[in-house]
Amino acid sequence: MENNLAILQFFHWYYPNDGSLYTFLTEQAAHLADLGFSMVWLPPSSKTEDGINGVGYSPYDLFDLGEFDQKGTVRTKYGDRKQLDEAIKAVHKHGMKVLFDAVLNHKAGADEKEVVTVVKVNPNNRTEVISEPYEIEAYTKFVFPGRGTTYSNFIWDRSCFSGVDWDARNNEKAIFSIRNPYGADWQEVSSHENGNYDYLMFSDIEFRNPAVRAELKYWAEWILKQVKFDGFRLDAVKHIPTFFFNEWIGHLNKKFKKEIFYMGEYWEYNVQSLNRFIDATQGRIQLFDAPLHFNMYRASQSGSGFDMRTIFDGTLTKVNPMRSITLVENHDSQPLQALESPVDYWFKPHAYALMLLRREGIPCVFFADLYSAGYTDKGADGQDHEVILAKVDCLETMLRCRKKFAYGDQYDYFDHERCIGWTRIGLAETDFTALAVVLSNDGGGTKSMEIGQKHAGKTFVDVLGHCKKEVQINKSGWGNFFCEDGSVSVWLDKEQLDKLKAD
Repeated sequence: MENNLAILQFFHWYYPNDGSLYTFLTEQAAHLADLGFSMVWLPPSSKTEDGINGVGYSPYDLFDLGEFDQKGTVRTKYGDRKQLDEAIKAVHKHGMKVLFDAVLNHKAGADEKEVVTVVKVNPNNRTEVISEPYEIEAYTKFVFPGRGTTYSNFIWDRSCFSGVDWDARNNEKAIFSIRNPYGADWQEVSSHENGNYDYLMFSDIEFRNPAVRAELKYWAEWILKQVKFDGFRLDAVKHIPTFFFNEWIGHLNKKFKKEIFYMGEYWEYNVQSLNRFIDATQGRIQLFDAPLHFNMYRASQSGSGFDMRTIFDGTLTKVNPMRSITLVENHDSQPLQALESPVDYWFKPHAYALMLLRREGIPCVFFADLYSAGYTDKGADGQDHEVILAKVDCLETMLRCRKKFAYGDQYDYFDHERCIGWTRIGLAETDFTALAVVLSNDGGGTKSMEIGQKHAGKTFVDVLGHCKKEVQINKSGWGNFFCEDGSVSVWLDKEQLDKLKAD
């Protein structure tokens, strides 16, 4: 029996900059495989403009994975190249894959300034030009003095970028569209926010330049073959032309015989926008279900005021489940971050049950929910805030349930606004892969649900320990399953509980 897919985001925004992450992954690899994870998503592993303080989303050198003395350090925030290689080997040893977080929209921390011709645009409508063409000095030349020509001799210069936000000549911050040989305007991208959302930050990469596309193909081949990553998490895809992804992915899929996994971050709550991107990229890229995350956030904020029957309304998981990556939290939505929308702790067991124990979507678990996290940072009010993210106590049990029991047909009982449930009836070749789930956001509940005739006469118990009652399955394969007030219960065959133990 092949296990269900599950991804772990193995970092959060405020992970310490002590270089310990890769070593911690090496130590945890066996445990993660036991829990049922099939892929581990690492943070951006490249050297950033911020040295050891760089989370990874301001990339300087894609080829420097903690190997060269650049930006004041050899290692990155997460460790050095040797530790990264050891972590990848450990993950592979335990049958899992590793995903590289590819930040391909922009580069930061250029080594030299260049004179470039630009026009200034309205930041709220980037299609509106508010100046005549003129020259500025921009940080657009990357020569990588610490790495030199090792791995690549490509020099990034002004012809490789479509926009910048800083004029060093006049010390002015604005959004400048660069006039280069490949276009006198912005690139066409999926998102039409702000008129055109090609430009996001730093030095925006010009994908109409064929030399840029060739270099990014070469780099990806190096990452997959030499560094031995197995796939990519693609950052900020709505800011990148879809033609690039089609060409880039087509090239890699043709070049390599192994399966390559691609998942993209298109952070928008309108599911039609996500589907348009999926169609434009020919279904090659899985997308995070941001609308489902937002529904979970609203449900956690609303308490009993949220109609649980609607939790999947307007989500990618509902309308295009084969392309959906489900998530409860990530590094951008965690407290004090740019897309702050944290799911309240009381609702996280509900959210993870909805994500891990259903058929649709590939779940991506957040580091802090598995391990906990604590940090301090400034909030929107300018004051320091201490944040403690407790681990979700029942998460490991749910992961084991997904690995062992969440198989077969799914019967939904979304028939009450405060209490919903579903069953997975198992596979034909086994008698014990089945489960039932009931959850409530206000008051206890009982659901009469079908679990399958092959389970007739069996006793089911709540493996989360929230409900002490036992459920007897009748001769027709139905049982009356319970949950306590505002709680979640996951019901398994009592005789099969040892299957939750480590292999």
